[in-house]
Amino acid sequence: MKLLAFIPIRLTLLLIFGILIGYYFQFDPKYLLTATLSLFALLALVFFLEKNKKSILFGSMAALSFVSLGSYSYTLAQPINSSSHYSHFASNQNEKWTLKIKEVLKPNPYSNRYFAKVKSISNTPVSGTILLTIPKDSFGLNLKIDDELVTYSQILPIDKPLNPHQFDYKKYLRNLGIYHQLKIAKKQFIKIENRNTTLKGFAAKIRNHIILKLKQENFGTDELGVIQALLLGERSDISKETYTNYQKAGAVHILAVSGLHIGILLLVIQFLLSPLQNIPNGRTIILIFSVLFLWMFAFIAGLSASIIRATTMFTFVAYALYLNRPHNTFNILALSILFILLFINPNLLFQVGFQMSYAAVFAILWIFPILKDLWFPKNIVVRYFWQLLCVSIAAQLGVLPISLYYFHQFPGLFFISNLIIVPALGVILGMGIFVIFFSILNWLPTQLAWVYNKIIGLMNNIIAWVAQQESFIFSAISFDFIQLLLSFTVLVIGIELYTRFNYKRIMFFLVSILCFQGYTIYQEQQTKNISEALVLHQTKQTLILNRRGHQLSILTNCKNRPDYLISDYRTAERIDSVHFDSLENSYSLQDEKLLIIDSTGIYLKSAPNYILLTQSPKINLDRLIDSIQPKEIIADGSNYKSYVDRWKATCIKNKIPFHYTGEKGAYYFE
Repeated sequence: MKLLAFIPIRLTLLLIFGILIGYYFQFDPKYLLTATLSLFALLALVFFLEKNKKSILFGSMAALSFVSLGSYSYTLAQPINSSSHYSHFASNQNEKWTLKIKEVLKPNPYSNRYFAKVKSISNTPVSGTILLTIPKDSFGLNLKIDDELVTYSQILPIDKPLNPHQFDYKKYLRNLGIYHQLKIAKKQFIKIENRNTTLKGFAAKIRNHIILKLKQENFGTDELGVIQALLLGERSDISKETYTNYQKAGAVHILAVSGLHIGILLLVIQFLLSPLQNIPNGRTIILIFSVLFLWMFAFIAGLSASIIRATTMFTFVAYALYLNRPHNTFNILALSILFILLFINPNLLFQVGFQMSYAAVFAILWIFPILKDLWFPKNIVVRYFWQLLCVSIAAQLGVLPISLYYFHQFPGLFFISNLIIVPALGVILGMGIFVIFFSILNWLPTQLAWVYNKIIGLMNNIIAWVAQQESFIFSAISFDFIQLLLSFTVLVIGIELYTRFNYKRIMFFLVSILCFQGYTIYQEQQTKNISEALVLHQTKQTLILNRRGHQLSILTNCKNRPDYLISDYRTAERIDSVHFDSLENSYSLQDEKLLIIDSTGIYLKSAPNYILLTQSPKINLDRLIDSIQPKEIIADGSNYKSYVDRWKATCIKNKIPFHYTGEKGAYYFE
């Protein structure tokens, strides 16, 4: 199937290109609006004059128009560009903030976190969303969606990543339209009475009520966590071990209510309602009830952005089935929905879940028919599993480059977990809906709860067994953005070559492979020539990385090593071997010297270029500077903040550069 033959595909690609331009380059919304309207006016003029939609002029004008539309839609969609955004009214002092909770985030070990809508600053109505952080030992922690509160606080920037290749939470939130945070200490806010309940807030109340009812039943802890994720989109109660097993088995998508769940649920509903086809207007009744049940499930599952996207798409799929033209109609509608979603909310393009969902959809629409035609088993059961395997492989091919780029791992046995779990997912979802219904009414039979608990437990055990096959889990794979683009190029050209074999496509395919291999070899050679030393930021610990090509030495005296920091750096920098050494008092860095002063405060009166202060040494920094005259002083995350502030003031007074890793991030030695 030639995807580019569909007009929605072309328009979507042009819109995406425009969104990317708007993302990387900042434009004034007024100028963009003028340019977009002018281009569409010229497009209409060209159409009426030429009346030929296939002319080069018309095609060029259409392309420019939709690229401009993409840039304008992205710029307009950024909350900070609104004249009423709170950032235009906030100051650097404590102010009165009125907030309304929009979303409850998964808490970390130290604090509870929320996305809150800013209603007003000092009684001035404003707009925008902010990250709200409240320590776990604070008063009044049971905040829910739609709760409103008033606080006197100061706006703070989102913390940037302090170490190389660390997850950029600041960038992630910016793509959601969130630019600042409020950190509220104990008793610094009061809840106010709120009578305005949003639809999402009402859905959250129902979901919390269902979760409370399920917790009263005799489900196992791990089983209950998976049930909540499967049916309600609530993953906070899944144990870390269980979630890791699903990741390693390539089945983590099962734990997130998405298009897979909505699609299977639609098939189950259509099957259960199929007898209604024999009555007058039966197909219309099936359509109405299918759409109604889908949106009821989306409502119970929390009406998150991903659930709304999936339910919207499969609402149109239900309509396509009603028209009895599921294939072509589904293709066109799916692509049209993608265009509409990106036009309404261009920020979706930069969300990993959205990228992987639609990459899988495109791959299934494009690659699945090709794989399916490779073999046509006569046995209906074998044919079903063959087609399921083809769908799984097609979807995996579509998301593989994205998965390698973001997560740097590939589950080799993904097809086993998908072949076993996905066919049973319809039964699991169907039974789950009955379990929820009966538990709400307090009528859940003990036998049904026992059977459902056993089914979920069996699924968890299968996933755990697949995850234990470590030799089939390929992790720590170095994969950058250029490799992402080149791998997609190889995939697209390879599929096109298979559909039509000719000399030109063979040459393009070979060139694409050579480009991918050439770039990978080039990166490997570049890695060999890199030498660097840096001090990482880690609370209560000192970590110095000394890197020579593919070799990495980690200098530390800490027993509890932050493996995630080392793993991220090792993967991104293509490190082959890592070894640990104990921390010494001094080091030579090329022609310069580094002196490390720890909690003992003992040091050699040499002439170092750099001084690293660790473990809060009790020293007279003025005297130290006078006697040694260092080039720069560095303090890592192992020091008390009060000590760091005092050292910083001393360095400013003595005009010595001071670098605190907790503020400026990891320190790279020259």
